[in-house]
Amino acid sequence: MATVALNTENFSSTVDANDVVLIDFWAGWCNPCMRFAPIYDEASSRHEDVTFAKVDTEDQQDLSAALEITSIPTIMAFRSGYLVFRQAGLLPGAQLDELIEKVKELDPEELKRQADAQRESA
Repeated sequence: MATVALNTENFSSTVDANDVVLIDFWAGWCNPCMRFAPIYDEASSRHEDVTFAKVDTEDQQDLSAALEITSIPTIMAFRSGYLVFRQAGLLPGAQLDELIEKVKELDPEELKRQADAQRESA
């Protein structure tokens, strides 16, 4: 499955419109990013119910800065519009698959309750 190229214009709509979104923040000069790219692409073919997206941090510097990306590769995972995972560093294929399965298992209603409770306590 092809990955979606994200930018400031389509980031929010992509995250909000899809149940599970995995985002790879990368740059062409980053050796770990280049090693991770085929792992990410292979995972996209195994998880067709997940939206795989990429952000070129060189091309999308404003978006990367807004999301406080300071190391690459960085992986973010969203479930029903909620950020549920964020980690810098290269993930092996098995660990990436495990992450995806855990994100799929999260209850969107529970995520909403937690977000509402956080807003109320702030």
